[in-house]
Amino acid sequence: QVHMVESGGGLVQPGGSLRLSCAASGSIYSINTMGWYRQAPGKERELVARIPSSGIPDYAVSVKGRFTISRDNAKNTVYLQMNSLKPEDTAVYLCYLRQGLLGDNWGQGTQVTVSS
Repeated sequence: QVHMVESGGGLVQPGGSLRLSCAASGSIYSINTMGWYRQAPGKERELVARIPSSGIPDYAVSVKGRFTISRDNAKNTVYLQMNSLKPEDTAVYLCYLRQGLLGDNWGQGTQVTVSS
């Protein structure tokens, strides 16, 4: 079993920054991908960024240049540094862990609200 705990959401003004964290525990294998999706009311879930255990991260076009994903493999933790936040970034952010045929594990979600 895998347990994932997110933290770091909140309310921020446009142009501000937030850092999300997601720690995974349990049956974690060395080769995996971790990342973040987001879902806003009335919209489909959108992949924000992902990073493999060894490799190059990739980003949604809408966040490229503003968001940075990173990970600490020793801690099985993924981070999302979000800068220059916009109101359209408002959503519930969900982290995930993908381990091939073992499927996906998800965090509980953390609310990010960008508003003045």
